[in-house]
Amino acid sequence: MEQANKYIKNIINTQRTFFNSNKTKDITFRKKMLCKLKKAIKHNEKKILRALYHDLGKSKAESYMSEIAMVYHEIDTALSHIDKWSRPMHAAGTLSTFPAKNYIYSEPYGIVLILAPWNYPVNLSLCPLVGAIAAGNCAILKCSKSSLMTSDLIQDIINSTFNNSYIYCTDADIDYDAVLNQKYDYIFFTGSPAVGKQIMKQASENLTPISLELGGKSPCIIDETADLKLAAKRIAWGKFLNAGQTCISIDYVLIHEKVKNTFIKELFREIKHRYKNAAFNSSYPKIINRHHYNRLKKLLASETKVIGGICNDTERKISPAILPDTDFDKPVMQEEIFGPLLPIISYRSLDKAIQTLKIKEKPLACYVFTKKKATANKIIHEISYGGGCINDVVIHISNHNLPFGGVGNSGIGGYHGKYSFETFSHRKSIVKSSGKFDIPLRYAPYGTLKYHLLKRFL
Repeated sequence: MEQANKYIKNIINTQRTFFNSNKTKDITFRKKMLCKLKKAIKHNEKKILRALYHDLGKSKAESYMSEIAMVYHEIDTALSHIDKWSRPMHAAGTLSTFPAKNYIYSEPYGIVLILAPWNYPVNLSLCPLVGAIAAGNCAILKCSKSSLMTSDLIQDIINSTFNNSYIYCTDADIDYDAVLNQKYDYIFFTGSPAVGKQIMKQASENLTPISLELGGKSPCIIDETADLKLAAKRIAWGKFLNAGQTCISIDYVLIHEKVKNTFIKELFREIKHRYKNAAFNSSYPKIINRHHYNRLKKLLASETKVIGGICNDTERKISPAILPDTDFDKPVMQEEIFGPLLPIISYRSLDKAIQTLKIKEKPLACYVFTKKKATANKIIHEISYGGGCINDVVIHISNHNLPFGGVGNSGIGGYHGKYSFETFSHRKSIVKSSGKFDIPLRYAPYGTLKYHLLKRFL
């Protein structure tokens, strides 16, 4: 622990020296580094796909769609817009700053710590890194030891592409305290709310600004007007992507009682069509480790009725499971599921359903299936959550023009595209004044006449 602590401290000191040289503030340098990162990923693309299959059982198509392509997209977006994002922005003046000119400058924080999770180990480590590089920071990256093969590969890619004094990736199994007990200029964490609280507490010791990308029980609300066939198709895709191990996955369905049974039939039909024999299918992802696999099996066992949910103990796979007779008091509704289990809860009154959701922790996502604009708008305006979709699921994360992040228990801050650049940048306010014109009113002494003049003009 002490040796690891000392090693990380030395890396930070080396990076701080490099950062203070101002090389990372050069836009050409940032673009060059982003291009190097993209080239390194492309060179190792097949290795990445193999590692993701080893750790999570993800098929090549799913891995490329949900991991690699999103990183490429972030890099390309940054390369196309970094000049514009970095330009000082003119701001309107006030009487108190007249006749000076006012600007907002974006400057990098300095040394950024990025703590990445295991469920999307490439996407959720490298997308934040793209933002940190684009904004002109140095960075230390720590990946999860739960997805060890992918984490080790990311470490190899990063440390063979960049100098330690600029970007460095630690060993995945390094002690968290050794990494956290340091002084950083920004911390970006993706993971659970429980660990997020610990990160926030640690960051407070040095007043370090943070982003927390967390999770929660994200609901999907289906009213009596919804296209149930479309809803079943899209919910099945979003829920069982990565075997449900997705922070913005549908945690449970809240559906009008009139259409509950019809929806379950449509969902079952969709599962039979697209996830046949899933627990023994090589293209269907597995649960990350034995602990989470046993946790999910325990939740299944606590239900009185389960449709599906076949378990493959050897490969840690659980086929899509519908839980049709659950309620908010059941064990499955007391924690974020993070697996292919889908509870279905019926409601009679939308207003009462909304009131129930409002007293719970704010989720990372919320999805609505309805043909009524009024219903969609009502939920958008009355329920607080990170982001979501109307008549779709999950896809809001793929649009770099939208900030991605949570609120309250589901997170602090947002990123992707321009918002990543802003997350990793401090906005510095500058008033550029001139000696050609001076207003004597602001200077002492302050008598009665000045008091009345100031009241009139300010």
